[in-house]
Amino acid sequence: MKKVYALLMALMLTIAAGAQTLNVQVGSVIYQFPASQTGDMTYSNGTSLTIMGKTFILSDISAMTVDDSMVKDNAISVIYNGIAATVIVAGNIAQYVTPSVSGAHISIAQNDNLAEEITYTLSGTSEDGEFYMSGSYKATIEFNGLTLTNTTPVYSGAAVHIQNGKRIKVKVVSETTNTLTDAVSGSQKGCLYIKGHAEFAQKGTLNIIGNVKHGIKTGEYITLKNATINITKAVGDGINCEQFFQMTSGTINIQGVGDDGIQCDIEDSTTGSTGETTDHEGEDSGNVYIEGGTLAISVTANAAKGIKSEGDMHICGGEATITTSGGGLWDSDKSKTKASSCLSADGNMVVSGGTFSLTSTGNGGKGMSVDGTMTISDGTIIIKTSGQAVGASSSGTLTTISNAQSLDRYSSDYKSSPKGIKADGNMFISGGSINVTTTGCGGEGIESKGTLDITGGQITVNAYDDGINSSSHMTISGGYIYSRATNNDGLDANGNLYIKGGLIYAIGTTTPEKSIDANTEGGYKLYIQGGTIIAVGDLENGASISGGTCKYTTLWTATSWYALYNGDTLVAAFKTPTKSSGSGGGWNGPGGGYGPGGGNSSQKLIVYTSSTPTLKSGIAVTDGTEYFDGMANTGCTVSGGSNVSLSNYSSGGGWW
Repeated sequence: MKKVYALLMALMLTIAAGAQTLNVQVGSVIYQFPASQTGDMTYSNGTSLTIMGKTFILSDISAMTVDDSMVKDNAISVIYNGIAATVIVAGNIAQYVTPSVSGAHISIAQNDNLAEEITYTLSGTSEDGEFYMSGSYKATIEFNGLTLTNTTPVYSGAAVHIQNGKRIKVKVVSETTNTLTDAVSGSQKGCLYIKGHAEFAQKGTLNIIGNVKHGIKTGEYITLKNATINITKAVGDGINCEQFFQMTSGTINIQGVGDDGIQCDIEDSTTGSTGETTDHEGEDSGNVYIEGGTLAISVTANAAKGIKSEGDMHICGGEATITTSGGGLWDSDKSKTKASSCLSADGNMVVSGGTFSLTSTGNGGKGMSVDGTMTISDGTIIIKTSGQAVGASSSGTLTTISNAQSLDRYSSDYKSSPKGIKADGNMFISGGSINVTTTGCGGEGIESKGTLDITGGQITVNAYDDGINSSSHMTISGGYIYSRATNNDGLDANGNLYIKGGLIYAIGTTTPEKSIDANTEGGYKLYIQGGTIIAVGDLENGASISGGTCKYTTLWTATSWYALYNGDTLVAAFKTPTKSSGSGGGWNGPGGGYGPGGGNSSQKLIVYTSSTPTLKSGIAVTDGTEYFDGMANTGCTVSGGSNVSLSNYSSGGGWW
């Protein structure tokens, strides 16, 4: 013991002489005490030494050295090296943490007396290691060039497991690449698991490989700023959180997952210490906020979602490319089919900015789907779906459906059709650029199960089924709308359909389908009260046309440019994707069709303007602004061409 005492005295004298740091090593853990902070060190009973509140058993100490290294307060470093790791603890927090080391498997417990935030910096490489931290005070985790694979778990199957329910800052150090891989078996909820809420920051790269469940899982919210996260494998979701998910900048790349790309759940109810239950459903819970950054997400599982919120989804910025390729599933709990969707919200969805490219190739797949209200005021949205419809038998066996007659035999819960944008509630579109293409059976471009109001924006739809559809009333009072259906109606309202403004170009298939359809059979009507209309195919029978003049022709040429005038004012130049099937007469002789002035009874080129519309065909177009993928142009200069003979369109349908 005299030798130990002498050694301690020598170390104290060395510190007093100007050396900066006392290093106390216990196994793989090094505690660093700055000379300016150590004060009195208590040597007790010949068995223990207390420095800055940390008591060491002398027999546990591997080494004590003094050097001039600098110590950063509130910091713990974990340096991985193969199957071993070194933990370095700043002296001012030594008394508040208990590290445990088994090879490269590290566990650090913060005690409840800790009142300062600790920064844990993880670096190095291990092919068999992990990091586990528990505590009740917020913390920061820094990934600083870390490659960590958990092969034989000691504390958790996760690569990094933060069993701390507080705010955890996750700093991905700039210009570093970090890779986490969890164990191939175990009960871990994620390769990177954080019980509390995680705030990702800085400009480094974090790669995630999840072998059991999710890639990244948090018990509360996630925010992302600047960092790049690459999830290349996850058995479950790529990212799964509760409360909310918020991305303001940075990059997320997700592929190789077995379920959704990003899913945000409504936080479960919790029971307090006095037995009371807190319901989190009314809080900011289950919501997704995309405000900036770049996302590339590809999911392949049946009925998987690119981004899924159990609450609301708010999009005001960012760029995203999202693809889904999985087919439909039978949901036995709800007794209905379900299908994939690039963006899906159980609550409401609000889009006010951003650029989103959404592609769904699986049966029944959708670009955007929302159980509540859909509101779009700005942003660029490009959607393509190519899957067929899917139907289910009474036992839940799924069948691919490739024709409309077969699809009609299924009730709504037993089928799922591809859609570009679908809202189970009302839909409001006031701005933005929307371009939707659907090619599979049942594929509607834009569908609202409630009312649909369009007051602005640029909308281009090319759909297999209805181009734009509402289960209740539809009102269009502004915007530029092109809606083409190759097997049904261009515009279809199952209530009243009001057109009050905007430039509308609607194309339906042949009779009995319409270019613009309202539910006359249900006692509703098409009201045309303003705007400019170009339509290929009849309008709904009994349409009320006021505030302008409606005319038609039965002869036109596909891809040839036409100029539409409102009186003497050029409104727009346009071309049609289809040609007239009449040729100088119709099915029943010269000038005829089925009724006076008719032509082909099933297709007409109809125009409506506030004054008297006139048409020129075979024109040349220069300058101007293109709309509808080049099918129309406004503000342009036209030249040449010849006048088209137009007939008055009857509100009774125009062909009797």
